[in-house]
Amino acid sequence: MAMLDHSSKALASDPLSEVLEDIRVTGVNYVRCELRHPWGLFFPKQAEARLHFISSGPCWLHMDDTQGWIELKPGEILMFPRGAEHILASEPGCVCKPVEEQRKVSLGGIVFKLQLTEGDGAATQIFSGTISFAAQALRPLMGQMPDMLRPCEIASEHATLLAVLDAMGRETSDVRLGGATILARLADVAATHIIRAWANNCSDAQGWLAAVRDPQIGRALAAIHRTPGEDWTVESLASIAGLSRSSFADKFRAVMGEGPAHYVAKWRMQMAGEWLAKDIPIAEITERLGYESEAAFSRAFKRVMGEAPSRWRKHSAAA
Repeated sequence: MAMLDHSSKALASDPLSEVLEDIRVTGVNYVRCELRHPWGLFFPKQAEARLHFISSGPCWLHMDDTQGWIELKPGEILMFPRGAEHILASEPGCVCKPVEEQRKVSLGGIVFKLQLTEGDGAATQIFSGTISFAAQALRPLMGQMPDMLRPCEIASEHATLLAVLDAMGRETSDVRLGGATILARLADVAATHIIRAWANNCSDAQGWLAAVRDPQIGRALAAIHRTPGEDWTVESLASIAGLSRSSFADKFRAVMGEGPAHYVAKWRMQMAGEWLAKDIPIAEITERLGYESEAAFSRAFKRVMGEAPSRWRKHSAAA
């Protein structure tokens, strides 16, 4: 495998921004909720992230007894990076119904409408969605995020996010042709900006986030993420970081909790797992990752992931 030219992009001053460039949001489904007090919806824990935009009307959130009920204001957006269990209701104590059991009407594609309008109280409009993130780079980041992100405190510092939320408010309140599809796209953009805002404003960064923020280790991580098929060695990564081989290896292990070679191998196989799930041929994955043969790739994959590529693909398809 030929060495690449790492002289420019890999030496970027902001490796976190470079890694976050790879955010790819995939909407699983979106629901436009039209509700009238009294109402309550229970959202069970799920693997994917969940997003709520409160367009209008009263709305309260309950996650656990330690925080109690939290009042939400129109224009607020919430994100649950790991799909934490929670309740939304028109007021504390309302009878709650599981959201999965409620009848939904298709608005086209992956967008639906849910109505709970039997009550005679104040009306509430919420745009809710389940989303996933295709980029492997976000896996370690998502693991460090809190159960809930409520970016209203930082939205004023991010003009793009404010503009997206304003547009979502207009689209939710004004039912027009194609509005549901536009809302879904806006929600994707909002989710991306929420992650960026949190990562850039996190004051107690640890682990992977602290590493990618580090001006030396971060440059090496960004290079690994950008070209996983490169013939990375400790020496080549140390050169990108601007450190000696021993200093880089020691600092990398201290910050990441594992050596650079182990991280490179794990990252490659995580990318391979993502490509296998997309049904990309093993021969192409072998070439992308720079292995000399499919057999060599298969051995490396099984060593890191615990099973052969063919079985991984089969299990991914079943899931």
